Amino acid sequence: MQQIWSVGVCAMIWTLMTAPGSAHVAQANARPATQAHVTRSRDTQSHDMQSHFQAVPMHARGTFEVRITPLPVDDYTDATSLGRMTIDKQFSGDMVGIGKGQMLTGMSAVKGSAAYSAIERFTGTVAGRHGTFVMQHTGIMTRGAQSLVITIVPDSGTDDLTGITGALAIIIEGKQHSYDLEYSIAAP
Repeated sequence: MQQIWSVGVCAMIWTLMTAPGSAHVAQANARPATQAHVTRSRDTQSHDMQSHFQAVPMHARGTFEVRITPLPVDDYTDATSLGRMTIDKQFSGDMVGIGKGQMLTGMSAVKGSAAYSAIERFTGTVAGRHGTFVMQHTGIMTRGAQSLVITIVPDSGTDDLTGITGALAIIIEGKQHSYDLEYSIAAP
């Protein structure tokens, strides 16, 4: 019975973190302009502009299906406040491939307060570029107020996705899960 409750808790955390109509947006790193940047020499500005254009964020959008499977209770989970699950995703749209990972969850005694952390590896293509990369999820809910940040782990891209950086936003409308990956790929 305790394991079933843990499954329910983990499902509740996922449901609350991805409530219908909510959009969880993670911001990619942005470099603000400074006076020093504006007053540099033409050669430096030209180099900065080339770097800037190579790192202009792009967007990959589409939908995904997700299956979350609770893992058995063990010495590291207590079936009430701590849980562990596997994540299996199937992406379509600009990202075509699979995501596999693990999620750790933590609940508090206060209704609507919980957290999860996950590591997920994407394997497939992004806008026709083949490879893999790893994403790190951090979801926190404080008395119902939600925050979800999913970032690409630095230097985790392989093959055509080597040098990829960015963040993924999850949008849920009804029962449809969609994503918006804001990313850039550094020139070799």
